[in-house]
Amino acid sequence: MGSVEGGNYSEESTHDSNQVEFAERTATPLDDDAIVPIAVISIALILLLASALGFLYYWNDGEVMAIGGPPAALLAWEDDYRELTGINEIQGLNGGGVVVCVVDSGIDLSHPDLDHLDILGWKDSVNDRPVPYDDEGHGTAMAGIIVADGGLEGGAKGVGLLVAKAIDSEGIGSDQYISESVDWCVDQGSDIISLSLGGNQGLGSGFFTTDTLEQSVEDALDNGVFVVAAAGNDGGSEDDGDVESPGSVEDVICVGGVLRNGGIWSGSSIGDNDGRLWPNPILPRDDPDRKPEVVAPGHEVPVLLAGGVGNEAWWGWSSGTSASTAWVSAALAMLLEHDPGLQRENSQGRSSIQNVKVMIMENSQMQEGQSEHDDYYGYGHLRVDLLIEGASSETISASSHDPHRSTGIALEKQLHTELFLSKATSVPPVTSTKPRE
Repeated sequence: MGSVEGGNYSEESTHDSNQVEFAERTATPLDDDAIVPIAVISIALILLLASALGFLYYWNDGEVMAIGGPPAALLAWEDDYRELTGINEIQGLNGGGVVVCVVDSGIDLSHPDLDHLDILGWKDSVNDRPVPYDDEGHGTAMAGIIVADGGLEGGAKGVGLLVAKAIDSEGIGSDQYISESVDWCVDQGSDIISLSLGGNQGLGSGFFTTDTLEQSVEDALDNGVFVVAAAGNDGGSEDDGDVESPGSVEDVICVGGVLRNGGIWSGSSIGDNDGRLWPNPILPRDDPDRKPEVVAPGHEVPVLLAGGVGNEAWWGWSSGTSASTAWVSAALAMLLEHDPGLQRENSQGRSSIQNVKVMIMENSQMQEGQSEHDDYYGYGHLRVDLLIEGASSETISASSHDPHRSTGIALEKQLHTELFLSKATSVPPVTSTKPRE
């Protein structure tokens, strides 16, 4: 079995090389009578500053304050992705009434963008600690894409959030931890389970499965719970030929990654939709279950950084299909808020999930020249606005959507300069793999 890599944060800071030369000034000696007033004024200013900081600390309930917010580049990138996915076109939806369960490395509720958050439930499968925490950071980054409210803005910050820790401080978990967490999400009433992880497919995947995690995912789907999972980050020459598990499970929504201009991210994993016999038998996949189903922001995605794991900033960026998965989970929450009939308590189980997958197939934006599913690009990149429009239509048909409709998004902007990134922390591409047993 593979190993889970939840994202090892490493700081990349640059410094402005411009030097400022100060003109020499002739010092003027101070009279003894002037020294005392200056000393008194200096002490008074120090006391005033200390009092002000004390007041702010008290007013902020003793929480650590973040001053300045995210760098301009991160805000620009976030806006690029919001334009690309059409989320800026949506009014009045924030995922309210929908329950999302994030299975990852935990959550740092001390983050200033999460200080509004009152999570619905917490499970620690790793250390069995009763209070939420994140000693690795990946979980905070993924949860923030969904619910951040402050420096960065989550796509569905009104959802009811459940958090299950199944990944340890080294980014390693186990089949048992993750499957138990998925089962817990179902028991707690989740509508959506967001799994920014993946790995080798279980023996028999596509026919029947002996894999514990895949079995738990199948049970969740049987209960009408949407499961969103990462395609994987082994694109290019190292690609093993298919998306990772549990994204490979038929009714799971598997997500690949794109750039800010809508082009495919080079690390995004390919899907094998023609079937194969070796090394693990896979039946040919048919619409709307070809993998990956959709692609979403996956390169230099603005994220929250957890405190206490070596970060010197609250905000950074991450590249990988983990981030793409969280974006789609947020979009799905907005869809379920828009159409409560798709929520778990009102749904028709797997049939509702299949209906939504048809909607994704027919309301995602394909690349120029694309007319059908692509093994890298799926049915197109996420368009939340078109998905909501599709749900509002009485009849969903391929003719109702022009897959080549232009969003007017410019080519990648040259805003990510070293100057703007001087305070941003990078999260290296995350190969979200399934944990070892």
